[in-house]
Amino acid sequence: MSKVKVGIVQMTCTANKQENLDKAIVKVREAATKGAQIVCLQELFTSLYFCDVEDYDNFKLAEPIPGPSTDALQKVAGELGVVIIASLFEKRAQGVYHNTTAVLDADGSYLGKYRKMHIPDDPGFYEKFYFTPGDLGYKVFKTKFATIGVLICWDQWYPEAARITALMGAEILFYPTAIGWATTQDEATNTKQYNAWQTIQRSHAVANGVHVVSVNRVGEEAGVKFWGGSFFADPFGEVLHQTTVEQEEVIVKELDLNQSDYYRSHWPFLRDRRIDSYQPITKRLLDND
Repeated sequence: MSKVKVGIVQMTCTANKQENLDKAIVKVREAATKGAQIVCLQELFTSLYFCDVEDYDNFKLAEPIPGPSTDALQKVAGELGVVIIASLFEKRAQGVYHNTTAVLDADGSYLGKYRKMHIPDDPGFYEKFYFTPGDLGYKVFKTKFATIGVLICWDQWYPEAARITALMGAEILFYPTAIGWATTQDEATNTKQYNAWQTIQRSHAVANGVHVVSVNRVGEEAGVKFWGGSFFADPFGEVLHQTTVEQEEVIVKELDLNQSDYYRSHWPFLRDRRIDSYQPITKRLLDND
């Protein structure tokens, strides 16, 4: 298909896991009524963003994938005929947990999962306490409507991740996200951080000639104001739509996947890559150690 309608769900969350799942399903249905064929939910949408503290009790939020949440969403995907991208807290085994996104096809089938590769550890974002780094590598999923690549939040700062996923055939890069600013920060700093966040992802669209879809949450949780600002960018890096920083929103945009061929033909970055010269990128630093 040359064109696909993509829906994003930007929402607030509560401490009630079932309540959040039910709310997400309502919003997936809303996106479907607006014509969405692929719907992406935000990072860890079944809970509050629990990584703001290191608390062993939060491991109780995790579940297997496939598991209860994917089972419920598969039924919705099959009923509505939509692809659902669902970011969940995965319990892989006793003591082994991942930040994982499941992809469910439009017939309700489970296509697979991507485990977050880059794990942050900063004040208010103590993800290394909870998540084992992904070990599935970068992934693409051939859905009914498009071949998609899924990366997660902190992955969005790494051009290597976007490049590899695009080289694997992703026509759209999706970034389920949970990011915001400390409420103690000044407005100028907040604006600079948001602009940097959007700019790095728009650059992935430009460098790889693909659409980028980034889906963030909203609401204030434990001194962090999640800034929303979810957006769609085309292969030229142009923002097709950007949500508000305050409100829940369900937005559907039609993306023309043929733009990638046009863009890559006129700005042939992939053609001109000097892959023979890139070996140094596999080192931590080029300091001879």
